[in-house]
Amino acid sequence: MGSVERAGDATSEVETGDEEEIAGGELAAHLLKSGITRNEMLVAITNRIHAEAMASLPPNVRRRIRALRSLQKEFVDIEAKFYSEVHALECKYEKMYKPLFEKRAQIVNGSYEPNDDECLNPWRDETEEEELARSVQNAAIADSDEKKEENKLAEPPMDPNVKGIPDFWYNIFKNVSMLCEMMQDHDEPIIKCLQDIKVQMHEDPIGFTLEFHFAPNDYFTNTILTKEYSMKCKPDEESPLEFEGPEIYSCKGCEINWKKGKNVTVKTIKKKQKHKSRGSVRTVTKSVQADSFFNFFSPPLMPDDPNSTLASDTQALLTADFEVGHYIRERVVSRAVLLYTGEGLDEDDDDDYEEEEDSYSDEDSGTEEVSDAED
Repeated sequence: MGSVERAGDATSEVETGDEEEIAGGELAAHLLKSGITRNEMLVAITNRIHAEAMASLPPNVRRRIRALRSLQKEFVDIEAKFYSEVHALECKYEKMYKPLFEKRAQIVNGSYEPNDDECLNPWRDETEEEELARSVQNAAIADSDEKKEENKLAEPPMDPNVKGIPDFWYNIFKNVSMLCEMMQDHDEPIIKCLQDIKVQMHEDPIGFTLEFHFAPNDYFTNTILTKEYSMKCKPDEESPLEFEGPEIYSCKGCEINWKKGKNVTVKTIKKKQKHKSRGSVRTVTKSVQADSFFNFFSPPLMPDDPNSTLASDTQALLTADFEVGHYIRERVVSRAVLLYTGEGLDEDDDDDYEEEEDSYSDEDSGTEEVSDAED
C-alpha cells in the first residue's frame, strides 16, 4: 500500500504544484492501470477528495491546519508511550493471574477438588440453579423405558462421580461462534483432549504466545502447541498520524508431529487424468489442505520485507488470524468459565449460522489432461 497517497501527501502536491493533478475519473483510470486493489483505489480517491478540499482553503488556514497536525503528532507520541506502559502493566499482572489460572486447570482436569469455602458465590443466588438441577434429575429418574429406548442414541448422562469438568474447553469451542466455525467434525476428538490454554506475555519486544496443552492422544505426539504473536506499539515513521494503538504485525505457529494417518489438516482426493495424445485415463491421488482448526498453527508466511505488499487473500487470512489470536488472549483465557456456562457469550455467539459447502466438493473427482512430460 506504499504506493497509495495519504491525505497529507496529496495536499502538499496540490500546494506546491510539483506534479500534475489527476482528477476524478482520470485518477480512477490511472489507479486501475497500476494494478492496485479496489479498496486501495477507494482510499486513494477519498484522500484526493479531502486533499482538494484542503487545497481550496486560504493559505493562512492551511498553515494553521499544518500546526494542528504537528500537535496531533505530539499527542500520538504521548499515546504510544501510554500504550507501552499499559503493556508493561499487563505483563506485571499476568504474574498475579497465573496462580488463579493454574488452580482453574487443576479443578478442570480433576487433580484438585475445591473445598466448600472455595465453592461459595455470595454475590449469586444459587437457589434457582439448584432447583433446576433437581427437576432435571427427577425427570431423568421418572423417564419411562420407552423414553429411554428412544434416547439410546443420545449422549449418556454425565457420571455423578466424574473427576474435574469433562470437555471443559471443548464446550467453550462449541459455545464461541468464532472457534466453533474453525472446529470441524474431525477436530472434535482432539479438542476434547485439550486440557488448558495459557498466555505468555512478552515485554521486549512486545507480544504474546498462546499455549494449547493437550493430554496424550491418538493424533499427535506434541503435548503443547504454540502460536506466537509479535506486536508493535509505536507510530509508523511515514504515517505517524494513523497510529491507533498496539497492533499485531506478525505471527508464528509450530510444527505438529502427527501420528501416521492422523493428520486432520490434509485429505486425499482422487482425480482422473486423460492423456492428451493417447487418450488413456488414469486415476491419481493428491493430498490437499482440509478445513481444520489446526490450520491455525500454520499461518501464511510473512515476507522478510515489512514494506512489501501482501496478496489480498493472504492479507485477509492474516487479519482473521490476528483477530482470533487477540480474542483467545483477551476473552477465552481470562473468562473461560463464563464462556463454558454461557454467561459471558457475546450476542453473536447465539446467532444461527448457515453452513457453507465444502470448498473441495467439486474437485474431489474430475478429469485432467496430461502431456507426455507429466506422464
